[in-house]
Amino acid sequence: QVQLVESGGGLVQEGGSLRLSCATSGRTLSSLGISAMSWYRQAPGRQREFVASLVINGITNYADSVKGRFTVSRDKVMNTVYLQMNSLKAEDTAVYFCKPSGGWFSGRDYWGQGTQVTVSS
Repeated sequence: QVQLVESGGGLVQEGGSLRLSCATSGRTLSSLGISAMSWYRQAPGRQREFVASLVINGITNYADSVKGRFTVSRDKVMNTVYLQMNSLKAEDTAVYFCKPSGGWFSGRDYWGQGTQVTVSS
């Protein structure tokens, strides 16, 4: 059984930083042959929205709202993917989810439970 595990959320003041992590239990991300990893977030009463993505070749993409503040990265073998969040704002408050693409995840709409990020103003 493969499970996505997001971690690293918490409560932080505006201007602070957090680093989120995404990994899998059961099998490693790299063994599942993913081609990309995306981060999404969902604030209360709002739809889930794209935050950032990292393709296995290193190409990254960011939502305009987080450009220059968030950085998506991975460990050397892409078993863990990170989302470094700096200069956090109250509007960044949301549950953050990672979503792998490709490999074992192709054709599967797989989501983890997410990790809560709360930014106090």
